[in-house]
Amino acid sequence: MGGTGTLKAVLFDRDGTLVINVPYNGDPRLVRPMGSALPAVARARRAGLATGVVSNQSGVARGLLTLDQVHAVNRRVDEILGPFDVWQVCPHAMEDRCACRKPAPGMILGACRALGIEPSEAAVIGDIGADLGAAKAAGARAVMVPTALTRQEEIEAADVVAKDLWHAVGLLLGGLA
Repeated sequence: MGGTGTLKAVLFDRDGTLVINVPYNGDPRLVRPMGSALPAVARARRAGLATGVVSNQSGVARGLLTLDQVHAVNRRVDEILGPFDVWQVCPHAMEDRCACRKPAPGMILGACRALGIEPSEAAVIGDIGADLGAAKAAGARAVMVPTALTRQEEIEAADVVAKDLWHAVGLLLGGLA
């Protein structure tokens, strides 16, 4: 599965992975969990793993929503699925070429620092290639959970693909998914 450390944390992408993707969502009332999100996050926690969220939010840089709106949506995600141990948000656009926007490793590395773990002790679960690219760049494990928006070439390039979050966590725990 990549990495050599013992798994200590699972970092989830937010939109399209934990919650149904509502493009540039700034309204907490629109937050709806993905089908197996609640039991999957609970499964990770029962296994003793820290949980976190790493989320690109380029709508901030584009002027489509504010950081306050992003935080309000994140608080709603925490109410439904959390509380998560760490949140990392990138408010930049792709053109900004920042170190945090996935597929750059910045948010993964920041989450690991906040949790006091090495990247090899973390896994990232996401729905697009950028999520997996960030995990690889940071030295973390990665599992893809494709959605209708995931491109076929991203699925083919992924080392590990699960049909949903429940199975993704199961694969990381080494159990039968």
